Amino acid sequence: MESQNAAGPEAGDKKTYASDVAFTPSVKAVQARKGSRAAYHKAEERGWRTTVTEDLAAFIAAQTSFLLATATADGQPYIQHRGGPPGFLHVLDERTLAFADFTGNRQYITAGNLAENPKAYLFLIDYLNRRRIKIWGTARLIEDDPALLQSLMPKDYAARPEQVIVFTIAAWDSNCPQHIPQKLDIADVIPVVAERDRRIAELEAQVARLKAGR
Repeated sequence: MESQNAAGPEAGDKKTYASDVAFTPSVKAVQARKGSRAAYHKAEERGWRTTVTEDLAAFIAAQTSFLLATATADGQPYIQHRGGPPGFLHVLDERTLAFADFTGNRQYITAGNLAENPKAYLFLIDYLNRRRIKIWGTARLIEDDPALLQSLMPKDYAARPEQVIVFTIAAWDSNCPQHIPQKLDIADVIPVVAERDRRIAELEAQVARLKAGR
């Protein structure tokens, strides 16, 4: 649910907000001590998103990589990278994301964590446009639905799908671009470099013809 109320800066405020998934009482206490609580209380009042917007769906569809965080029952965190072609992370509905989980090193740390603690977190970053999206929620494994697995498998992608991970959104937020290094994806660079090399070769050929005609 969109913001239902969350602890404001005043003591005794019992409101709750979607952003409480991140802004716990301990976090709010640090914010108050560091002087940022009032500003973040205003952000709470505006409300974090809890459903997929058109903008978020477009951002997700363009991603070729993201980080998935899980934790053990006693809170030991673990982050695992997931990658694939654009669109490999699917939006199933306004609260649900899913992807085919490819066979990897078979450590199964994420699988083991989710078996005892469903809380999970997605971190998506676009280096070119210096934008990052943080998504809090829960996740579960589905190992017995071959039709769903096949529907999520990217076409002609060289990977073996093993299971499905379904992520239910609790809240999400977009960070400012501060300190994000601007980087280019090699898939975007290759055609630009190829066109440059083609143009250089064309110009060199013209120069050679002009020299030969002296």
